[in-house]
Amino acid sequence: MLTDMQIVAMGGDARQLEIIKKLTELDAKILLAGFEQLDQPFSGAVKEKVQDIDFSEIDAIILPVPGTDPEGAVETIFSNEKIVLTEKILHRTPSHCTVYSGISNSYLDQITEKTQRKLVKLFERDDVAIYNSIPTVEGTIMMAIQNTDITIHRSSIAVLGLGRVGMSVARSFSLLGAKVKVGARKSEHIARITEMGLEPFHLSDLRNEVKDIDICINTVPHLIVNAAVIAQMPSHTLIIDLASKPGGTDFRYAEKRGIKALLAPGLPGIVAPKTAGQILANVLSQLLSEDLASRKGNEA
Repeated sequence: MLTDMQIVAMGGDARQLEIIKKLTELDAKILLAGFEQLDQPFSGAVKEKVQDIDFSEIDAIILPVPGTDPEGAVETIFSNEKIVLTEKILHRTPSHCTVYSGISNSYLDQITEKTQRKLVKLFERDDVAIYNSIPTVEGTIMMAIQNTDITIHRSSIAVLGLGRVGMSVARSFSLLGAKVKVGARKSEHIARITEMGLEPFHLSDLRNEVKDIDICINTVPHLIVNAAVIAQMPSHTLIIDLASKPGGTDFRYAEKRGIKALLAPGLPGIVAPKTAGQILANVLSQLLSEDLASRKGNEA
């Protein structure tokens, strides 16, 4: 239980609603900033304007998955009010206050470091990333079906990167009957691709490996699908870029060549917001429970 914990949920989308629901069920007191247009009531949750919140009593701040923009603004679909997380706000919080976000950026890193507040990046956790790969795969399959005129079965697909998402994507498309090759750099990843029964190749050979593919699925958050690579692709190739913004594809050159290239970060929140929110809610409730137990232990 999270009785006595005071938490600010600051902005967010439908995923945040599942988090609020879970934490109120655990008896936390939730203050909702940036939710004035939300009709759905939550017992134990109160809508507040940021300027009216007493941050000196707040144990945790939960940001949306994207965190903040480079100026500190927090994205919310339930408010027209601009919500900004500032260094001044964090200075007003107790020293034990923890900021939870899906991902971070230089602004968020900087203000939490300056104020010496703990920042937890949920998407850097293996459990969150692996659970999230499930709706990511389903969304990728949906995009492949919607944007091609061929079946996945017997299509030629290149998956770039064998991280937690890349592994799930490669396995799932292979199980659907696609001919899947996977590009990686690490020797252990090449070995794992081979063990999975898929065709491995080194990413340094990427230009030679895309000459006969129908779909290219990128998970590498660096410009890897560049103009030189795209120039070697058949004109019908579909590029689905799952890497975080701005992706790893030269979208300008893809458009120039007439190749459809789609940037699709955050697919779990688009195709399955309820499930994606439940994933985050379960992990957050565990982390908050551990924080509360630790704090009570230190006070004893």
